[in-house]
Amino acid sequence: MARQFLCEKDSPVVQTKAGKLRGFQLDGTYTFYGIKYADAKRFQLPTEVEPWEGIKDALAYGYVCPMLGQDHPTNELMVPHRYWPLDENCQYLNVWTQTLDNTAKKPVFVWLHGGGFAAGSSIEQVCYEGDNMSRCGDCVVVTINHRLNILGYLDLSPYGEKYKNSANAGNADMVAALRWVHDNIAAFGGDPDNVTIFGQSGGGMKVTCLLQTPAADGLFHRGIVMSGVAGKAFGGKPKGDGRTIVEALLKELGLDSVEKLETVPYYFLAEAYNKVAPGIREQGYYVGGNPIADDFYMGDPADVGWTEHAKTVPVMVGSVMCEFAFGPNVDRSASDEEKAKLVREKYGPRSDELIALYRKAYPGKDLADLLFVDSMFRGPTRDYAEQKAAAGGAPTYSYLFCFEFPIEGGKSAWHCSDIPFAFHNCERVAVCNVPGVSDRLEEQVFSAWINFGRYGNPNSPCLPKWDPCEKGKVVTMIFDRECDARVNFDDEFYALLTEIAPKFIFGAVKVEH
Repeated sequence: MARQFLCEKDSPVVQTKAGKLRGFQLDGTYTFYGIKYADAKRFQLPTEVEPWEGIKDALAYGYVCPMLGQDHPTNELMVPHRYWPLDENCQYLNVWTQTLDNTAKKPVFVWLHGGGFAAGSSIEQVCYEGDNMSRCGDCVVVTINHRLNILGYLDLSPYGEKYKNSANAGNADMVAALRWVHDNIAAFGGDPDNVTIFGQSGGGMKVTCLLQTPAADGLFHRGIVMSGVAGKAFGGKPKGDGRTIVEALLKELGLDSVEKLETVPYYFLAEAYNKVAPGIREQGYYVGGNPIADDFYMGDPADVGWTEHAKTVPVMVGSVMCEFAFGPNVDRSASDEEKAKLVREKYGPRSDELIALYRKAYPGKDLADLLFVDSMFRGPTRDYAEQKAAAGGAPTYSYLFCFEFPIEGGKSAWHCSDIPFAFHNCERVAVCNVPGVSDRLEEQVFSAWINFGRYGNPNSPCLPKWDPCEKGKVVTMIFDRECDARVNFDDEFYALLTEIAPKFIFGAVKVEH
């Protein structure tokens, strides 16, 4: 059956602060692609877009920030991707909504994409599309692009006031996007006083950063962190400021002033960076690529504590059971003894103790999953939830996504596998579909995300009772074929796992537990 489509010269049109925008409507969902929310010169802070006359089309996704290297499609069945033209003028966002009534006051969800602080985009994954979330959740969905890698996170502040916050320019773009939402989202039916930021992996890290960014205070009201608390995964504080890497770039490019870095074509800037940065990083010096603490971003709460405002923001934080289980699967039809042998080979002499604690924490789970169980996110995520709860203020909720997917005889949840459930987009990701099972789990996950954004509380009639965390009491909702809220259920297991697990290599970084 044909779908209902509308796109005329003067409909649907929305009046924003800077001018009028035309989108389209499909099956009742209004969609606006590629809205420019800010402008910025290289390495400098974003500014508001200039007003325009007439009606601008918002019918195509905006540019994606350039990457330091070529994307290589992989694991497309497990995490389907899309790719788009690149340009460093990438401050664009997309909006999906069910109404253009500026008095509707629908809850607003702003998605921060993954890819660390170096890669990714608002449309990179197929499941980032916001139409189903908007329709099924009766909400407004916004997804944003922003500057990444050396364009968004390179400290040039020693070279002048105009570069004062270049080390956090990508985060400043996000604040600009939230300001745009605050100023304009009512015209799209949204409530500027009920904005939830949510993100996965690097996007979850961005949520934790914005909670510690005073310039974002009041621009969002709840935060959802999905596989975004990685503890020591990105190392400690590097030595020095931007001088070492900047001087190396200037020498490699044959330039005699920092200002000339503003006009070097990105391809050559990235090529030079990729050549000089690894050696500098190995020596422990700063090379950029991540936010740094300054008077814009207060720093990781594990190091500096929560800001007073962050304490007032309800947070939901979680991860998935086997974050990096992208490699070949273990034959689940093998005997437990055969699987236990593999476990002993991986974890060493205390493996039998680990197996016992694993079975206690995850009754009914296949022993094969112990070979891939996450040793990077779950522990720090539990700590984050407990520490924020102990800080007082707004509630903090914890979850763990443990669904087994129907691929290669069964594979437990991997990094990104929970995103389609949160967006109500399982229909778009083939491997998510298990008749009579995944549709129910999708409703359970989705209802939690929507209710948390709408009310600050993820409880819903289709889930068991889910209490917030307290000091010494981490209540974790297990999202699986059967959902269950468990208290401190994996403390002993993770205490041993973090002690004996092989050091995890994340990119070029060895994670010390």
